[in-house]
Amino acid sequence: MKRIIAIFALMMFASSILMAQGYKIGDKVSDFKLKNVDGKMISLSDYKNSKGVILIFTCNHCPFAKAYEDRIINIHKKYGNLGFPVVAINPNNPEVQPEDSYDLMVSRAKEKGFPFAYLFDEGQKVYPVFGATKTPHVFLLNKKGNDMVVEYIGTIDDNYKDASMVKEKYLENAVDALLAGRLIAMKETKAVGCGIKVKR
Repeated sequence: MKRIIAIFALMMFASSILMAQGYKIGDKVSDFKLKNVDGKMISLSDYKNSKGVILIFTCNHCPFAKAYEDRIINIHKKYGNLGFPVVAINPNNPEVQPEDSYDLMVSRAKEKGFPFAYLFDEGQKVYPVFGATKTPHVFLLNKKGNDMVVEYIGTIDDNYKDASMVKEKYLENAVDALLAGRLIAMKETKAVGCGIKVKR
């Protein structure tokens, strides 16, 4: 009996490690449905007419996330009409970080005039599947047939502090490559930001 329990525990541990690793470049993404700040439920399948999706895990309170808000808005305005809209997801548990509650998400979206969907990962079920660890954390998805495939994972650019000092626009370079039918030169970078808030 002890051996069975030990084997089961080992299987659960291995499963949790696999889940923590999340998606890799080239993986097909499973659909999900989350609540938007307008009260509507949004899923990836709602973007069936797009070429892909710029999925960004972000939040209200994190200084890194705040520093990137205007850039994320501009990225959506630049690439949304070209087939790559931004979809933002708040992965944080509001019991741990009250500033990331759904109601305050609604307020923040109105205050900043977010032109993109800002979804709440209620129950924190989506971010572990992706393997997101930071806010912000980017997953660039490219539509291939009926599938959304991961093409780039990481950070937005090389300078969160000052947009005017950015030298490498990793995310934009990746989207530009997809639009031009070229290979993405830098497929992965290290996400820089606040750790995702989870109740222990």
